[in-house]
Amino acid sequence: MKKIMFSFAFLCCIATVFGQRVRILSYNIHHGNPPAVSDKIDLDAIARVILDSGADLVGMQEVDVRIPRSQLVDQAHQLAQLTGMYYFFSKGIDYDGGEYGTLILSKYKIIGNRRYELPMPEAGENRSLAIVDVALPTGKTISFANTHLDLSEKNKVAQAGYINELGDWYDRPLILVGDLNAEPKSPAINVLDTYFSRNTDTNGPTHPNQQAKSEIDYIMVGKHCKFIWKAYNTIASDASDHLPLFAEIEFK
Repeated sequence: MKKIMFSFAFLCCIATVFGQRVRILSYNIHHGNPPAVSDKIDLDAIARVILDSGADLVGMQEVDVRIPRSQLVDQAHQLAQLTGMYYFFSKGIDYDGGEYGTLILSKYKIIGNRRYELPMPEAGENRSLAIVDVALPTGKTISFANTHLDLSEKNKVAQAGYINELGDWYDRPLILVGDLNAEPKSPAINVLDTYFSRNTDTNGPTHPNQQAKSEIDYIMVGKHCKFIWKAYNTIASDASDHLPLFAEIEFK
């Protein structure tokens, strides 16, 4: 009996230390507007993608909060309700009487959150970086960052450098996701590559959602973390003009 108890305790210890898997989704939702129907808003379809993926943490871009084009709905709150997840909204800009920005959803309780304005050397649409801290069931705390970089190359490079500076503060695991508006060999991605690891084996194009040609959506992990990719792939969907990007990460 003692041997059984010892073996069980040992296996639990191994699972706690080596089996910390986290499922991640990065998704530019185009304010819930499926590209095939210009005047339709379908948050139910977005929520189904999230729930079907089984993601623990979701980073979403192009989210409307009380904007007329999406029926004045607080999409951040509604998506949290539809998925049963905790949420943190980060405004990019004021838009048409409402707010437009990014959203983090978490299956686990958010125990800390921060919003950072990203640098804009050239005039353009303001961008932000949202970071939340979540406590996993194992008791380990990880941080999760979500962003939507600018279209301007100069701004993207400056924003990538700023994200690296923030990432350098972290000892705990840090995951970065987002629509980075940058191809894998672009200057902005080269900057992020100095601090973050990304999948270069099973990655692929994420935009547009039909016959995707460009890889501009990413899931990255700080290089100070020991981890392995258990999965990394896009999910077929017509709910947005971007494909949702899924990853499963195991921290060592």
